[in-house]
Amino acid sequence: MGVRDHKKHAGDLRATCAVITTSDTRTERTDESGRVATELLECAGHRVTSRDLIPNNLAKIRAAIRRRLKSADLVLVTGGTGAGPKDVSIQAATSLFDRELPGFGELFRMLSYDEIGSAAMLSRAALGLVKGRAVCVTPGSPKAVRLALEKLLIPELAHLLFQSRGTE
Repeated sequence: MGVRDHKKHAGDLRATCAVITTSDTRTERTDESGRVATELLECAGHRVTSRDLIPNNLAKIRAAIRRRLKSADLVLVTGGTGAGPKDVSIQAATSLFDRELPGFGELFRMLSYDEIGSAAMLSRAALGLVKGRAVCVTPGSPKAVRLALEKLLIPELAHLLFQSRGTE
């Protein structure tokens, strides 16, 4: 089955989503990236069932992802993708992946390069599968979240979930 067939069969599949913001400085009121992610996912017809704000702590981020994977088709983590010592979201997420989809990070960095130049190489954005559910980690800036969702994740989310569930 080709891409067109996959997308046709995936149809209007809607996802249950969890949004996790990792930060030591943001509050629920100042979490713009979480707000942007929620708005974009809901406008695309998906259902956001939870929003969490977790400190930059590897064990706490991993535990939050595991907890949300129990009920969400997609867990979106914003923040913690850079090169700094507190940027541990990638380690937390990738340690859980059954399968990584490196094309997401590659395309994200390519699109980011058009907007921010060579600083795009500092991003470790990632997408992977855990028992047929998707975990996506994006940089914490609202612009990066918007780019990742509008250009990459939302257009392919139904297709991704269709394939990850083995429903071909």
